[in-house]
Amino acid sequence: MRIGELSARTGTSRRMLRYYEEQGLIASQRCANGYRDYDELCVDRVQQVRGLLDAGLPTQTIRQILPCLGPPGRIDIPDPTPETLALLERECERMSRRIDYLTRNRDAMRAYVAQVRDSMRPEPATP
Repeated sequence: MRIGELSARTGTSRRMLRYYEEQGLIASQRCANGYRDYDELCVDRVQQVRGLLDAGLPTQTIRQILPCLGPPGRIDIPDPTPETLALLERECERMSRRIDYLTRNRDAMRAYVAQVRDSMRPEPATP
């Protein structure tokens, strides 16, 4: 499939798909006319990459674990090295810190919205 179809099917801009390819996260074959031709499996791969990016993983880490990605939602590392395990543990810890940070920000924002809503309530009428 060409880049436009991959973009439409994944909701990812053509520019981002070219970036993913530049970073070694996806691959394409080049047609005689120079157009990129993507395999059907790229649809799942792009969705996996987007999910990992959304989770906060840097492209360098994603590139390292891509060979271990099975079906969406599954990582298969048959014989992980101590370095791989350490990398994954660091990323889990970093995600946990980010979740804590986002939770604190969400709670503060909820409190602020509640405070603003309370201040906007009309005063009870006095007889």
